[in-house]
Parts: sequence; structure tokens; C-alpha cells
Amino acid sequence: MIFRNPLKNVILLLILIVISGCGIYKPVDARKVPTNANDRVQKNIQEGKGFRLLGSNKNKAGGNFQFASSNALWRASLDVIDFMPLSSVNYSGGIIITDWYSENKNPKKSIKITIRFLTNDVRSDALNIKIFNRTCDNSSFDCKFTDSSEVLVAELKKAILKKATIYNKEGKEKIKTKK
Repeated sequence: MIFRNPLKNVILLLILIVISGCGIYKPVDARKVPTNANDRVQKNIQEGKGFRLLGSNKNKAGGNFQFASSNALWRASLDVIDFMPLSSVNYSGGIIITDWYSENKNPKKSIKITIRFLTNDVRSDALNIKIFNRTCDNSSFDCKFTDSSEVLVAELKKAILKKATIYNKEGKEKIKTKK
């Protein structure tokens, strides 16, 4: 009999559960389904049943993008640290990472700056700045890494915010002169 083998019973039960939960067959009223293929596609997309490959919907307008040149905070940050080599810059991710920088006077000490943008508004809590110090002994393999003092972070943040405020004022004045 079927019920004597527990493994077969479990497999049979799982198959029945899967089949009953799938909703394989749903009756459809042919009068409610559009005959035109494009209309069917639009109806399926509106109901959440379909998708478009490569976002090929020609009727929709593009997104609203705010480019880096219009963001005062971003421009000010790049201007303030323009003397340092950049390791990674990602506007959409909101982060700037510099490479290790040392002055020619002391190549054994170098700093690295990471600036994260928490918002596009020019305000004191819009930036998360971290400054790392690297002090190497005789070789570049024997180095110590430490966080920089809060004083240097505060000075850098102040310089960026001051320059961003100037850029904001210039941008608002340009808008007023155009009107």
C-alpha cells in the first residue's frame, strides 16, 4: 500500500503542497483580455505581472539627476582637498577617498581622508569626515595607523562648509539674474 513507505509519503505530500500552492490554473475570462499584444503588455505591467528588458520603455521621460557640478557640498569638498591624490570618488555613492599623502619633508608620515556625504544640504551634519594617519618606521611595511585628532576634522569640515556656502550663494545669484 502507499502509506507503508514514509519517504514516499513525505515526497507525495510535498508535491501536493507545491502543486496546490502554485495556482497553476486560474480561469481567465477571454472578454477581459485585450486582443492587441501591446495592450496586453501594458495591462500586465500595470498589474505587476510583467517586466521590460533593459528598461526599454520609450514613452517615459528620464529621471531627475543632480550632477556633481550642481552640488555645492561636493564641489567644495573636491576644491578643499584638491592637493591630495584621489583613490576613489563616487558621486552616486556619496564618498570621496584620497590616497595616502605625505609632504616631501617627511615621507614617513602620511594621511588619508575619507569624506562621506550624508545629505546634499549644506549643514554641519551633512558630512562624515575621517582622517587617518600612517607613521612608518624604516620601511613601508612597518607602519602604525591611527585616527587623526578631532581638531583637524573640524577644521576640514569648516573649510568645506564655508566654501559650499559661497557656492550656494553664487548659484542663487545666478538664478536671480536669469529671471
